[in-house]
Amino acid sequence: MKREFKQQIVGLLNQHRIMTIATNRPDGWPQATVVGYANDGLMIYCFVSRDSQKYANLVHDPRASIAIAQDYPQPLQITGLSLAARALVVADKSEIEHVTKLLLHRYPEYKVMPRPDPAAVPMIRFTPEIVSILDYSKGFGHTDLVRVSERDLAEYVESRRHHWAGQPTGTTADVSHPRRERISG
Repeated sequence: MKREFKQQIVGLLNQHRIMTIATNRPDGWPQATVVGYANDGLMIYCFVSRDSQKYANLVHDPRASIAIAQDYPQPLQITGLSLAARALVVADKSEIEHVTKLLLHRYPEYKVMPRPDPAAVPMIRFTPEIVSILDYSKGFGHTDLVRVSERDLAEYVESRRHHWAGQPTGTTADVSHPRRERISG
């Protein structure tokens, strides 16, 4: 993807704290829910309850659509993201620790709360595959559609490798098969 698009995507991810996740219910109906998130470059993370419908949906089908934006007073100021991503439960303790620090930096008000128990509230990593960048300043309804390549993600993994020293980067449990380990990235 073009560098300017990547910078714009990461910039928009960095500006916000809330996203809407649309998952696929087993009965075929889509379900949209709002969650807090943190990102590390292009990767998006959040905690979800293992007992939630959202988690059950991701177990059934790890594909998700995510929308991130805010309310703007003027239509031509609208910017935001709409993306297609795949969800994975993060099993790597070093990655969980790193992302927990990112989440606490984004949500300092949560520092007084106990950390989530991974057995009840797993951390989910969303890896984007297709991103629609909304920028109405370029014209009403303007979007740039970009595909996230393996090279874009490899750049992320290599730049983060020091955070997880001694751990293979990308090791996670597949949401649809929690006991199976999978290498991604």
